[in-house]
Amino acid sequence: MKWRVILESDLETGDWAVWCPELPGCTSAGETEEEALENIKEAIQLYLQPELIELAPGAIAREIIVS
Repeated sequence: MKWRVILESDLETGDWAVWCPELPGCTSAGETEEEALENIKEAIQLYLQPELIELAPGAIAREIIVS
């Protein structure tokens, strides 16, 4: 799965900030561009990880595909 990410260098520290525009709040950083890219990969994986949902008695959970 491919995701666009935006990288910006901090002019004062030289560190890199990175975020994924399609996933609100999914951000990371690193001391190098490569480290920032590795960190955002982990952040995206965690962002997309499904959380457990507590269902009311009788409720049914299903997955659907939207194209």
